[in-house]
Amino acid sequence: MSRFFLLDEDKAAMAKHGNELDGSHKWRLPGVRCHSCGATWGTVGHDYPSVDLSGLPEHDEFKRPRPEPFAEFARLRELVRPLVPPDVSLPPGTTFGPLVGRASGSFGAIDWLGRICLLMRREALERLHAEGLRGLLGCRTELRFRQKAPPELLELQVAPRGRLHPDCMPPGHPPPCPTCDRFSLRWPDEPILDAATLPTDLDLFRLGNFATMVIGTERFKDAVLRLELDGLTFRELPTR
Repeated sequence: MSRFFLLDEDKAAMAKHGNELDGSHKWRLPGVRCHSCGATWGTVGHDYPSVDLSGLPEHDEFKRPRPEPFAEFARLRELVRPLVPPDVSLPPGTTFGPLVGRASGSFGAIDWLGRICLLMRREALERLHAEGLRGLLGCRTELRFRQKAPPELLELQVAPRGRLHPDCMPPGHPPPCPTCDRFSLRWPDEPILDAATLPTDLDLFRLGNFATMVIGTERFKDAVLRLELDGLTFRELPTR
């Protein structure tokens, strides 16, 4: 039976390297003010750094974070849909393009921005590719470093696939909003993965209904540990 692991930052490794990293993606969908459920919201974790919006005449409309009424949000979402991978959801707050910002200090093999964006040195990613791991797409960043000879940090575009199992959600939890698809759920104390929804062609992915959870397969964990790539911790999650 396949085993799956929740990834998190290794605080000891982060403290050892002592770096600073601050950035955001170049473009984003706005948040939404929904007329059906009354919520004003946006999400995090749906990031497509490989998607370039510079060719859109309306690309400036994706630069300023702000909430919009659902109709305007939907209009903007349809403008970018042809540019993204097929069959992906594009919730409010989805980001596109390279990570832009500032960085300083030393970096290990793997690092995080906000425990959500996963960054990796190019040489570490090449070693994982050589191990035959699937679904590791490294994207260039536009980080400005203070030091000379900075590392080449790539952001991993981690596809949202798979879902949490309903058994780890509160009883009687309301369904998603039929208009904006908002699904309000706190991080479960004991997450359970829905086995029937988990991808069989990826070794790294996010959960589609909880994109802040980054999941790696046993193959991914074993390769990271064998190659001694620092920056990650692993917590095995049950499936059902």
